[in-house]
Amino acid sequence: MRQYISQKNIDSDGLLTIIGKDYRYLRNVLRLKNGDMIYARLPSGELQSMSVCKIDEKGKKIILQVCDILEGQEGEKQPEETASIEATEFTLFMALPKSSKFDLIIRQATECGVARIIPVQTEFSQKGSEKINFRSDRFERIIKEARQQSGSPVNTVISDCMSLSQACQLWQNETESLSQSEKLALVLYERNESTVTIREAADSLHSASSGEANFTKKIALFCGSEGGLSPLEIAALQKSGFLSVHLKTNILRCETAALYGIAAIQSLL
Repeated sequence: MRQYISQKNIDSDGLLTIIGKDYRYLRNVLRLKNGDMIYARLPSGELQSMSVCKIDEKGKKIILQVCDILEGQEGEKQPEETASIEATEFTLFMALPKSSKFDLIIRQATECGVARIIPVQTEFSQKGSEKINFRSDRFERIIKEARQQSGSPVNTVISDCMSLSQACQLWQNETESLSQSEKLALVLYERNESTVTIREAADSLHSASSGEANFTKKIALFCGSEGGLSPLEIAALQKSGFLSVHLKTNILRCETAALYGIAAIQSLL
């Protein structure tokens, strides 16, 4: 289900006027016509069904009007089906790779409904990348385009770059009040010593619930950059509550590993 991410609210007449780059997206990419219907994600996070009531080709603007609930085409993901994605906060700690790869990771993680992407400076990560402005318009545009294409209800954000020790401390501070069944933190490791599979990690989470209804509030995945993570970094993450996971597949690029890990965790949980 595609959606339009709106930066402004509907006016008192129930209208939303679209101009600039958003006009070109709706007109040239989605190819909207008069009478077409689309979901608009408002600044509050509310998903509003709207119809195209006017297209001004000369003035380069589209006017959307509030309408009744939009019934999706067969195979489209409807809003109520995305509730489970919003219920659990998923954080991706990403050791900084090359810029082009990080752009791809942001897009894919956003499409999967990851809530936070936290860049981390590690031993083998791209040097100098920590100086990048991760709150720039470019990254915001990547996230917006990915949410509009995928229909993700999650407002994905990118945090400022931090060190591995800061990342470990952040996770400990945010989860110290949660029970073992309410949190899960995994780190992908290319070696297989002292590791478990993702399924074994998920099973340990379910067993920690002691037969009670299980609800995981926070999930974290730590993924290395090109070159992976050093044994000392793995040890620090393990000490902070991360389980080391070895993917029993071919050796994956960092951008593939991040997507693979996110999808596997979501599928099992």
